[in-house]
Amino acid sequence: MVTLAAFAQLSPAASSTPWLLSPQRSDALAASALANRGILVAIRRNFRQNDFMEKIGLRGFRRRVLAFFVLITAFAFAFIGLAAAGPGIEKIPAAGGDIQLHPINHASFILEWNGKTIFVDPVGGAEKFKGTPTLILVTDIHGDHLNAGTLKAVARENTIIIAPEAVASQLPAELKSQVTVMANGERKEVQGISIEALPMYNLTPDRLKYHSKGRGNGYVLTLGGKRVYISGDTEDIPEMRALKNIDLAFVCMNLPYTMTVEQAASAVKEFKPKIVYPYHFRGSDTEKFKQLVGNASGVEVRLLKWY
Repeated sequence: MVTLAAFAQLSPAASSTPWLLSPQRSDALAASALANRGILVAIRRNFRQNDFMEKIGLRGFRRRVLAFFVLITAFAFAFIGLAAAGPGIEKIPAAGGDIQLHPINHASFILEWNGKTIFVDPVGGAEKFKGTPTLILVTDIHGDHLNAGTLKAVARENTIIIAPEAVASQLPAELKSQVTVMANGERKEVQGISIEALPMYNLTPDRLKYHSKGRGNGYVLTLGGKRVYISGDTEDIPEMRALKNIDLAFVCMNLPYTMTVEQAASAVKEFKPKIVYPYHFRGSDTEKFKQLVGNASGVEVRLLKWY
């Protein structure tokens, strides 16, 4: 198996692009790296032989032009392979098949598992969201979580929308029949997926105006035996710190609306998810968050491309 470190040596551009270095890149990426490493090694070897171009009757300017185009072609194939691998896609093993994660932007992402597709806070237009959603989770009423136009465009006849009452009350009439309202503390099984609705709210006095307790929902989903926590807009509330047995966590961090990276790291080190993905972090230093969580915590921090 070709490692991403090997590929980074092959292509300096790879080492400067965070999503290329994710340990969960698809097999297509490794295959692409393997194939194109062979191409480039062969090119370098042949170009070192003084008689290579002589054998095909090329000299001088034409020789340099051919060399340039051969190298460009090799690198083009390398990056076509990267595109096929799906930038930003994560695969997490689970019973019944991998959980696939597709970051979209800020608070919006897609989860796929066992033939089911879950859209989380779809906003920004339907063209960003591929596939037919089994479920749509909406966490709050703010515009970076709720957009009625996008919801109408992506929801299908059999799609179920999970939302708090504050969100449901703002949806257009044509969507209301598809909504299952959940309040903080409720648990339901929907389309074979266990869903828990958790509180999300502010604690700091000068941030209380942004998210009041009980209005919005965080969620814990169980997918193939994996417990997936979606924080929504919140600070490091006791309900987050008390979480147990979380496999994947999506934790927000941005000011003034949610929390600092220090608050987020402190909470994560307490509830100890196996993997944490910072999201909803515009303007925050996620590298600092990763350092604060640290290797000794037993939590793997994965930084993806959300913006």
